[in-house]
Amino acid sequence: MTQEDILKALGNVQEPDLGKDLVTLNMVKDIVINDNNVSFTVVLTTPACPMKDLIRNACENAVKILVNKEAIVTVNFTSNTTTLRKDKNILSGVKNIIAVVSGKGGVGKSTVASNLALALADSGAKVGLMDADIYGPSVHIMFGVRGERPMMKEGEGGKGLIVPLERYGIKLMSIGLLVDEKQAVVWRGPMVSSAIRQFVSDVDWGELDYLVIDMPPGTGDIHLTIVQTVPVTGVIIVTTPQLVALADAKKGIAMFNQAQIKVPVIGLVENMSYFIPPQGGTELPNNKYYIFGKEGGKKLADEYDIPFLGEIPLVQSIREGGDSGVPVMMSDDIISKQAFIDFAANATRGIAMRNAEMPATEVSEVLEVSGS
Repeated sequence: MTQEDILKALGNVQEPDLGKDLVTLNMVKDIVINDNNVSFTVVLTTPACPMKDLIRNACENAVKILVNKEAIVTVNFTSNTTTLRKDKNILSGVKNIIAVVSGKGGVGKSTVASNLALALADSGAKVGLMDADIYGPSVHIMFGVRGERPMMKEGEGGKGLIVPLERYGIKLMSIGLLVDEKQAVVWRGPMVSSAIRQFVSDVDWGELDYLVIDMPPGTGDIHLTIVQTVPVTGVIIVTTPQLVALADAKKGIAMFNQAQIKVPVIGLVENMSYFIPPQGGTELPNNKYYIFGKEGGKKLADEYDIPFLGEIPLVQSIREGGDSGVPVMMSDDIISKQAFIDFAANATRGIAMRNAEMPATEVSEVLEVSGS
């Protein structure tokens, strides 16, 4: 066996999402051959790739069928998260910026954003979480860092930078870490926009595969400020199955599809999809009660031809984890954790496909409309 033999065989193995073979995509590295033993590394487009087993089996079969049926094949995996970012004047170390949005409040957007960030980090990615909900911050509560304050450091040119807190392996920043939570944030739009820009430019986010931004509900100033300040890779829409939530989710989709903004929608996730009643201290996964309706999110995704990223159950432990500062991804709730892991895997696949098939998102030039 030669390296050329192995590469020729692996040229028949398709990357399931990108539709090209591993060799063309330059995903095969470090081929080592010793008698009948052959090993190589496949460089995935994301640490959270759910297709590892499929790719491994296809690689093993290709070598044994096309090169040597007696071959003992070892397939190793590493990852190099894809990015389209070229202009690194801002957030220079961040590969992908993902905004998590909802058309209305009360759909569990912050819970979804927090556990998405944790699921990405659990897969080996470097992740940050920015709480952009200035008027109703909650990330500091969900991660159990209430009362803590971030430190400052000196950056290039003597500029002071905020050092985000780190919890459960991800970097966190929230207005809730900077102001007394007993005091209301009574700011006009320009002040809020200024704070958001500081979260982007004056926070030392460092090197990240994904920066998840927990956006406020609705479609307003903060959304415009974000897309005018940073090139957002894509957005994830959060909804519940109820008709009123789906109606508002349509507005969120429409906002990012506008010609002035044009940020790709990675997909839609349905939260509180079904209720699983506890039984003897554990949940029964087969006892699903669709108390808010069934498959509303999937039907909406189909209507707008966007990917449906998954269903998150309505489980007591998810609410308890958010209140206690231990998100469900850090708990022993296998059912809910798996739902978020599957959702995160679908989201990262969508991001990798978006980076492979679409041009880079640029900072949006949004026309401002002023009234008298």
